[in-house]
Amino acid sequence: MAFRCNDFYVATTFLNNLVFSMKNPLSAAQIAAFQKDGYLIERGLADAATVASLNRIIDDSVRPALAPVEYEADVHYPGAPISKSAPGGQTPRRLLNAYARDVVFRDWARSESVVSRLRQMLSCDSVMVSQNHHNCIMTKYPGFSSVTSWHQDIRYWSFDEPELVSVWLALGDEYPDNGGLLLIPGSHTLDLPRGRLNAALFLRDDIEENRSLLDRAIPAQLSAGDTLFFHCRTFHAAGRNQSDGVKKSLVYTYHDALNRPIPETRSANHADIAVDE
Repeated sequence: MAFRCNDFYVATTFLNNLVFSMKNPLSAAQIAAFQKDGYLIERGLADAATVASLNRIIDDSVRPALAPVEYEADVHYPGAPISKSAPGGQTPRRLLNAYARDVVFRDWARSESVVSRLRQMLSCDSVMVSQNHHNCIMTKYPGFSSVTSWHQDIRYWSFDEPELVSVWLALGDEYPDNGGLLLIPGSHTLDLPRGRLNAALFLRDDIEENRSLLDRAIPAQLSAGDTLFFHCRTFHAAGRNQSDGVKKSLVYTYHDALNRPIPETRSANHADIAVDE
């Protein structure tokens, strides 16, 4: 049977659309929502096999905790043990340098499902993952977990532009009672006066000016495999883990390759890695 020009056009259009959708998995509505709210949740982005592999490696890495590790006692946040020698002082808070720990962590960090979405969110062609910020496994244990007050991550990052996106992969259920994240939609667009933040650049909860902002907070309810993308200026917080299980999340931060860390700052301690080459 002869192959008609119209058949060729239809087939070519289908393939072009398929390639476009693979490279651009987010719809215009999703991009608009991210730009408006400062975050976006993609359900089930990591499959069950990936989640199981990550959980297995993490469980092996916390019994005992394999360095480098940040302990709850290191952060001095509300609810944290007062020292490493105090009860609960050896409770891990973060397993650092996740990218270098195992190929499974690297495969997730540079997976097309993650990177293609970041290209759209950052409106760029080439994406870098930071080795200096996040790049960790967040663990929140019952009993000795601390409270993370309201903050923007960019408060201690130094880049040419405050345009970075963090990717938070839930490795189990996350909700307020086990220390899941809380977010303030649209807060990434705010330019708050310095007086609305405390000495550590956390949002003050003792002044009326911040009350309406805090009243807008919503929980990021996540299940295993769900992935939260959030802007570095989005205010977020988390409470203590009041459940019986350990909450675990894998977190990386990304930026446009043209948005460079400022030399001689913490953001430039280690070279960032191109994840889409």
